[in-house]
Amino acid sequence: MRTAVLADAFEQHRPHLLSVAYRLTGSVADAEDAVQDAWLRLDGADTDRIDDLRAWLTTVVGRLCLDRLRSATARRENYVGQWLPEPIVTPLGGSPAPDPLEAVVRQEDSRMAAMVVLDTLTPAQRVAFVLHDGFTVPFDEIAGILDVTPASARQLASRGRRAVAAAPPPVPAAEHVEAVQRLMTALASGDLAAVVAALDPDARVIGDANGVTRTAVNVVVGAERFARFFLGLMQRYGAEAFLAGTPALVNGELGFVSGGGPGDETHRAFAGRVVGCTVRNGRVWAAYDMANPDKLRGVLLDRGDGDRA
Repeated sequence: MRTAVLADAFEQHRPHLLSVAYRLTGSVADAEDAVQDAWLRLDGADTDRIDDLRAWLTTVVGRLCLDRLRSATARRENYVGQWLPEPIVTPLGGSPAPDPLEAVVRQEDSRMAAMVVLDTLTPAQRVAFVLHDGFTVPFDEIAGILDVTPASARQLASRGRRAVAAAPPPVPAAEHVEAVQRLMTALASGDLAAVVAALDPDARVIGDANGVTRTAVNVVVGAERFARFFLGLMQRYGAEAFLAGTPALVNGELGFVSGGGPGDETHRAFAGRVVGCTVRNGRVWAAYDMANPDKLRGVLLDRGDGDRA
């Protein structure tokens, strides 16, 4: 009976804990694992000594995610090209069944631009900033997680705050949709000038494939370079394969999902991917080309056969 009651109480906090863990790790798999590990710790804890279950669980998840962040930092040393967060992809009209991850991306702090900036922080800065500014965890508790003084935890959060302030602020959904649709229409036309006009002058492409599939290894910066990069992809892989993706919400904002294509006599095979976008001043400022299959295992790619990546 105790386990059943405890499980019900835990499930009420699962969406919150997933939000905490995803913002801390940038990984859906790591977030889900951390939440499951938190349940195992709760099931073995002396619950009579827990005054605030939500706060206790948040702290436990913070500790677990710190370990995962440190492990990810080590993995990135041998990573090929750029590193992007794992995307959370949801249908435009919402999932037919309740999905805890949908609650995660309702928050503006989980949009792709914000998650990319979080990846530039040290593990300690990220934990201090996210837990305090995002989830109002007191600095004395954060200090315990990081094994530092409360003053040091405050300083770490401040450094994280300054870095995150550099990310473009979110725009209204209608503005985001209009800008992305304008870019896709321009790409379909094949007109270089039209594509450039749909882009912010400082637009950039950030690809993530870890050398397993093809994308930009380095960040492509500048509207014309951005335009030539994507138009070049269309020539290499075929406009139909590139533009036939399914519109979807990528971390709560319009993007698209593609299952790729087998190629033909004149075009190379095109790997499945998720593309998210950030909009600034009514134009697309960034495209995130996520083509590493290891980061797309939970994404339903549009292959027409219902298979997942």
